[in-house]
Amino acid sequence: MVFVKCPKCELNYMDENDKECRVCYREIHGTDMPEETELCTVCNEAPVMPGKDVCAFCFKEMTSEKVASEDIEPISVEDETVSTMDEIVPDNSDGEIPEPEFREIDKDLSLEELEEKEEDANDPEDEDN
Repeated sequence: MVFVKCPKCELNYMDENDKECRVCYREIHGTDMPEETELCTVCNEAPVMPGKDVCAFCFKEMTSEKVASEDIEPISVEDETVSTMDEIVPDNSDGEIPEPEFREIDKDLSLEELEEKEEDANDPEDEDN
């Protein structure tokens, strides 16, 4: 597959077999350029399934072969309710943040306090002195 510049806009690249790029095609015809259908990588005959590289028939054959060859026993999951599960509690005892600083970080600031701090930081009178 060789890409060449579009002869109409001379900006976008296109396949050498196309007459114009996708952008010019959309402007001229008012619709998107029809997509080329990809063929299955296994049989090279049928179109692929969306998001896959094989057709539905080959995909079905591949999955049936895997199931037959693995002899998987079903896994039984016991019905556990949330109340019987162990609760996950975060461990804050590692001492990364000292307790006084943690309290200061945890304290909520009101909007007025935030505005006052911003005004104090941006106050030009403090810079002149």
